[in-house]
Amino acid sequence: MAALGIAGAYDRAITVFSPQGRLYQVEYALETVRSGSTAIAILCVEGVVLTVEERMHTKLQNPNFSWKLFQIDEHIGAAAAGLNSDARVLVDNARVYAQVIRLSYDEEPTVEAVAKRIGDIMQLYTQHAGVRPFGTALLFGGVDKTGPRIFYTEPSGLVLEYDAWAIGRGADKVKEFLEKNYQKNISLEESIQLALKALVNSVDKIEEGWTARLVTIPVKTRKYTPMPSEELQARLEPLIRDKKS
Repeated sequence: MAALGIAGAYDRAITVFSPQGRLYQVEYALETVRSGSTAIAILCVEGVVLTVEERMHTKLQNPNFSWKLFQIDEHIGAAAAGLNSDARVLVDNARVYAQVIRLSYDEEPTVEAVAKRIGDIMQLYTQHAGVRPFGTALLFGGVDKTGPRIFYTEPSGLVLEYDAWAIGRGADKVKEFLEKNYQKNISLEESIQLALKALVNSVDKIEEGWTARLVTIPVKTRKYTPMPSEELQARLEPLIRDKKS
């Protein structure tokens, strides 16, 4: 019984490592991310594509309101998987930090700087009693003075850069698909098609209320540009038909 009590202490305490060097609450937060909606980020020479799946829980819900894709700055976006409420708080922090950089240094924030700032905040919530880790992961994508960039942040505070990445319940299928089909020299249009195909293929069953969102940040404009829902639906319909057939 004593051993079980000790194990339970590691399980409950955010600031205590287990004898195996694990922080269980951080691992539980990562499980929340893995059960969230799928989000994908793809980088190409012409810009960045961010896309997510969203499910309408009722016909009364406004289908035009997105809660998984966020604009951070005019040239930076983010896609979330996991607890949306946690993601929203981190996105607000990212937006404020982006404006602080503009006001303090009179220059636009880089994607890397914003991602690292959010990674620092997430890491801070693994070190203090009385708090819990953020139950969300974020993909930051954008085009700054260094070119197109994509960064991944997770509840542990880890920050990594990728050419293409996915988070959420369908992430494993998407990563496998991208490893076979992704090339960095593809065009923005090819990246859009690749992202949507990967997203549709990652869904076990497309039910009523399932939808997707997509934004691009082209190198030419360096502007966060959501794809109109009509155009996106027209692109999705043949992919969904192929999946069902």
